[in-house]
Amino acid sequence: MSKVKENDTVQVHYTGKLKNGEIFDSSLEREPIKVTLGQQSLIPGFENGLIDMAVNEKKTVVIPSAEAYGEINKELFQSVPRADLPEDIKPEVGMGLMAKNADGTERQLRVVEVKEDAIVIDANHPLAGQELTFELEVVAIG
Repeated sequence: MSKVKENDTVQVHYTGKLKNGEIFDSSLEREPIKVTLGQQSLIPGFENGLIDMAVNEKKTVVIPSAEAYGEINKELFQSVPRADLPEDIKPEVGMGLMAKNADGTERQLRVVEVKEDAIVIDANHPLAGQELTFELEVVAIG
């Protein structure tokens, strides 16, 4: 029976949970993801968890934040004057915003504080600093 190894293309069903058990993402209601390992398209802990799994095998992996979306980087918090915001935006804590990078790509931001004359935004990935648990099932290899 073949097992997943580096650079294989695999199809995987997964359910991702936070430490408190809350599900943040799952492929069970849609097609499994298809990915080639070794291309950095998955977080390292997810990819490492697939190595040596066989088709139809199920496994649960706990991924520390360092192997997921990293630790929270305080340098990615920034204060933005309210005058710099579009007039139609009424900022609230937890609100998601998008910003364009110099290269044209977009970056997700989250409002973490609303002050009278400014807002504080967080450009960390929403799952940064979190330990994640994934229930994995390899559907196909190759």
